[in-house]
Amino acid sequence: MKTSDKLFAVLCVGIVVLFAGQKVLRHRAEKEWEKDLHGRLLYDFRRSREEVKDYVARYIPDVTDEEIDSWTESQKLENMELDGELRYFRNAGPNLFRIDHRCEAIKAAAEAPEEAVSLSGNSLEGHDADDAAVIPEIVSAVESNLLSGREENLLSGGESNLYLAAPKHYHVRYTLTVDADAVPTGEKIRCWLPFPRKDHPRQKDVVFISASEPEYTFSDPECPHSTLYMEKTAVEGEPTVFSEEFEYTISGEWHPLHPDGVKPYNTSDPEYRRLTSEREAHIKFTPEIRHLADSLSKGIDNPYLLARKFFTYVNDNFPWASAREYSTVENIPMYVLESGHGDCGMVTLLFMTLCRYKGIPARWQSGFMMHPSGWNLHDWAEVYFEGPGWVPADQSFGIPSYALRRESLEGTWAPTGEPVLGDLPEAEFFYLGGIDPYRMIVNSDYGALLSPRKKFTRSETVDFQRGEVEWKGGNLYFDKWDYHLEIL
Repeated sequence: MKTSDKLFAVLCVGIVVLFAGQKVLRHRAEKEWEKDLHGRLLYDFRRSREEVKDYVARYIPDVTDEEIDSWTESQKLENMELDGELRYFRNAGPNLFRIDHRCEAIKAAAEAPEEAVSLSGNSLEGHDADDAAVIPEIVSAVESNLLSGREENLLSGGESNLYLAAPKHYHVRYTLTVDADAVPTGEKIRCWLPFPRKDHPRQKDVVFISASEPEYTFSDPECPHSTLYMEKTAVEGEPTVFSEEFEYTISGEWHPLHPDGVKPYNTSDPEYRRLTSEREAHIKFTPEIRHLADSLSKGIDNPYLLARKFFTYVNDNFPWASAREYSTVENIPMYVLESGHGDCGMVTLLFMTLCRYKGIPARWQSGFMMHPSGWNLHDWAEVYFEGPGWVPADQSFGIPSYALRRESLEGTWAPTGEPVLGDLPEAEFFYLGGIDPYRMIVNSDYGALLSPRKKFTRSETVDFQRGEVEWKGGNLYFDKWDYHLEIL
């Protein structure tokens, strides 16, 4: 055999071995993920029928087994059979009183507050009360900016500065605590904590103050997930604590949108094409998505009116409910359509998918809601209209209970530049084009690689908020650690 033939044969064998090796690695990774996913589902679906019935009985003392059976079959009490046992979602009981209208009314009657009544007569509490108070301030300030002329405002920060108002300053301490003996003594634990982004005009003056460890690394500014990375060695019998402290200032934003102010898109722009396309996970133009978007968009060709149609439909048909871990859901928008409910990130992805299928650019944004009444994890989006540019869209906050709802455009910013005020009409679609200042922006996209890169599968494969932790033996899931945010 010629030398060249021998080399060719060796090369062919090498290629075969390489592909075989890759196939083995893929198979092993799939098996490991199946085991990991099973464990995640067991953690999420950890309630028994008795526990769920006991919770329901708090508000419906005479609840029957037949009613529990009916809600179980309809998935209003979300359940799954795992290891031959019917198990209920950890928040199946509370969710029933969010997604079933009769149960919702029973619980509301039992817990209705007597104070804080909105303009519409609805009782307000929590972030609703905070937002109902700040929205008029934002709307008034933006209208004043626009009506007083652009020159002075442009000098103070550019055209985008005209739409920012009601800035809030935050001093935050964030802590992630890994359980004692979650990893063997002496092993190094790697930790990623959320850190406020520095690349969004609404969020400024981000100042790092301190970290629990002497050595730390900030994520690459281009990374969609803004993090502070640290390492620490586990000590026997002691929890491993990571913490950070920082400050930042963030403003509310409002764009008084009107259909006449929206221009046609440049559909040949590569960025337009990217942001109106499908994605491997969670933004898929399934037949169900196509049918829904097509049916809602009949007779509508203006992008703003179309986005408003989607925004209203999702708001009115998919109530908020506590969500399964995103990593256990194959297609989140389809999960929302099939279950009839979703949390903030789930309805956001449904709204984004409908928009992108119909040619409206949409992108993810998330982090925390930082309201005076209390903080929490939160997801929202931004949509792009040619002319106004990128604007916030918080599908979960949707059309507030205190908003004056209208069928027409009365009360929006008129083409002549004359605002129509009174009884806060802008609140109806404030969160399509606006957002309150009670936020911390951490992510500009979802499902990206962390910086520095994580070796094992993330606990949250879609969003990044609580943090991520691992050691050389694997990922540390949410049952191995806890987190806390403190507004100082």
